[in-house]
Amino acid sequence: MGRLSGKVAIITGGASGIGRGTVELFVKEGASVVAADLQDDKGSRLVEDLGGEVSYVRTDVSNEDDVKAMIAHTVNKFGRLDCLFNNAGIPGLGGPIANIPTEEFDMVIAVLLRGVFLGIKHAAPIMCQQRSGSIISTASIAGIRTGFGSHVYSAAKAAVIQLTKSTARELGESNVRVNCICPGGIATPIHGISLGLATQVADQTIEPMKMVLETVQPIPRAGVPADIAQAALWLASDESSFVTGHELVVDGGITLGRKWSEGRAMRQNVMATLGISDNK
Repeated sequence: MGRLSGKVAIITGGASGIGRGTVELFVKEGASVVAADLQDDKGSRLVEDLGGEVSYVRTDVSNEDDVKAMIAHTVNKFGRLDCLFNNAGIPGLGGPIANIPTEEFDMVIAVLLRGVFLGIKHAAPIMCQQRSGSIISTASIAGIRTGFGSHVYSAAKAAVIQLTKSTARELGESNVRVNCICPGGIATPIHGISLGLATQVADQTIEPMKMVLETVQPIPRAGVPADIAQAALWLASDESSFVTGHELVVDGGITLGRKWSEGRAMRQNVMATLGISDNK
């Protein structure tokens, strides 16, 4: 038996990147999964690859009617809802605050925050009636530290963390858990998309991004979708049944600060400049 045997999950943004990796792992662990996305071609391939325990539904997570239809589709097809993973996301426009168009702000907030709100809002009644369920959202280390994302992206992810904690207090009384994951540098197409590349071209940036990301945190490799999928698996499973209102940081240690070796090298440079011997 798998760790999710008999459970039913929805994963938004499920056709690629972290979402696809999580769909694959959840199915392997025995879950029936609805993958929600706007990438119909990738969604169709996902169903072809994984078979009957996966259903794809086209969903704009910022549209309330779409979210309601996604959840209704899941319950009608599989009979219940045990896990919702609010994972769909976009990178958002970077640059100085004065240069960010208001419509860009609205779009990023609509997907990253409104989408999470709508997911929780419409999953909660079903899970509360069942008196069981796990709601997981993808936040980011950009929501807990500055310098890891654009202004609007960072603000939206910080709001996701606080919404997680707030709703966990309410829904916990019905035995429904609400948690979020804060990924660090994960090699997915979103980095290429943030640079303005088309989706197909962005897919080709994954391997080069691994080489970049493996240098920036204490653990000397890039994060990959499987790292976040494993975290989501734990939060979706009964193994985490006493965990709620938590932001789980999965970042290879990047939020710990400057790498130890870099800090030591800086100390040695300072000591040399001052003409002081450093034997430590």
